[in-house]
Amino acid sequence: MNQKDYLKGRGAQQNSHNRFSEHIYETRDDFLEFCRVAGEEANWNKTQYLPIFPKTIVNKVTSPDVGMDYSMNPYQGCEHGCIYCYARNTHEFWGYSAGLDFERKILIKEDAPQLLEAKLKSKKWKACTIVLSGNTDCYQPAEQQFKITQACLEIFLKYKHPVGVITKNALILRDLELLKELAKDNLVGVNISVTSLSEKTRRILEPRTATIKKRLETIRVLSENGIPVNAMLAPIIPGINSHEILKLAKAVSDNGARSFAFTVVRLNGAIGQIFTDWIKKTLPDKADKVLHQIQECHGGSLNDSRFGVRSRGEGKIAQQIHDMMRLAKKRYFKETNFPKLNTDLHESYKDGQLKLF
Repeated sequence: MNQKDYLKGRGAQQNSHNRFSEHIYETRDDFLEFCRVAGEEANWNKTQYLPIFPKTIVNKVTSPDVGMDYSMNPYQGCEHGCIYCYARNTHEFWGYSAGLDFERKILIKEDAPQLLEAKLKSKKWKACTIVLSGNTDCYQPAEQQFKITQACLEIFLKYKHPVGVITKNALILRDLELLKELAKDNLVGVNISVTSLSEKTRRILEPRTATIKKRLETIRVLSENGIPVNAMLAPIIPGINSHEILKLAKAVSDNGARSFAFTVVRLNGAIGQIFTDWIKKTLPDKADKVLHQIQECHGGSLNDSRFGVRSRGEGKIAQQIHDMMRLAKKRYFKETNFPKLNTDLHESYKDGQLKLF
């Protein structure tokens, strides 16, 4: 790898062009060279937190193969910088790039707890699990400062409403007591993403995420405290982590996960370009092989947008991944399952609360 061409601590190595914009972003090299000549320290790589004020926070999920009905995202953009993240494309709707902007310009929804409470108090709302987060990680580094996810969990507890959590950050353990209270009434389920057991792979694939050791410890602590955990072994990327499937399944099972799920990587929208640029700079010796194997899973393309197929893949390589996953389930998850969350308490509790007004 040419260190001059590699931006350490970030996933994306470029700002891809926003398909909704007429303007092209300046290159990183030009900017850094200007700073060097001028004798200034470049702060181009700093993370910015930008407040936004949406009118609603709970989103209906219409995709039939996502596995959730409603989601909410306290933050848009994600500093974790996972190079493969499907959510990168959503940053273009805010006028930013799916590349480095997605990792460095984090949109903060400080009104999220109030908007959530209004939703849960509505007479029209019928309890259904709401997932934090369906798009970007609700425990990304911004949460340490803004504590929006924590405040939302307090609202879910107040109204006895079921909530799912998806994260790859050990920061979730900060809210262990809240999660334990929710778990007493079967109101919470947590999904922890574990993509590799190799720290070397983790650092380049997901540069600002919790270490693998901390993620496995997080699964263990949550499980020991009665909080059900599903491990997300996703995405599986041929040639990068596909050889780890059995070891990954065993590791999460040994630490108490009740189930696991997986997807085959697909590089939709701008992510194909971003990932291709990244792998040629980061893993140049295997770049072509990995890209070709991904294409083999999607009919010769880096992406497949068809529901029911897009996250499963097709062809021999995808079939091998599915076969290994079936074996992993048989070996390590034969007698475990993930519970369905309780939706019964909210209606009676909501009705009782409304009578107070």
